[in-house]
Amino acid sequence: MKQSEIKELSTADLQDKLGALKKNYTDLKMAHAITPLENPLELRSLRKTVARIATELTKRELQ
Repeated sequence: MKQSEIKELSTADLQDKLGALKKNYTDLKMAHAITPLENPLELRSLRKTVARIATELTKRELQ
């Protein structure tokens, strides 16, 4: 998810998406620990997306 897409979403949508992405990341991490993922770069992109959303939420709180 790109930064421009994140900025367009409402705060409530961002919080919902953040929760879902964190759960998805945890599930993928556990699956990768058991058997290697076909594309382990998914973990990196998912982690970066979580960070982008968390940063946007923090930015909105400070304004």
